[in-house]
Amino acid sequence: MPKVKTNSGAKKRFTFTGTGKIKRRHAYKSHILTKKTKKQKRNLRHASILNEHNVNSVRLLLVKK
Repeated sequence: MPKVKTNSGAKKRFTFTGTGKIKRRHAYKSHILTKKTKKQKRNLRHASILNEHNVNSVRLLLVKK
């Protein structure tokens, strides 16, 4: 029987908090930053909690079965 693997892409993008919620980074912060305002870039710095509608699908990618 083959090994059950965690999705490598998801492993790099999401982390669990102490209470079991899933933390994610904001998109649109990697390039073409000259057009974006300081306020916009500042607000994209902080990580946020994953939306409740996406939790189950991301959890399946992260947790080994």
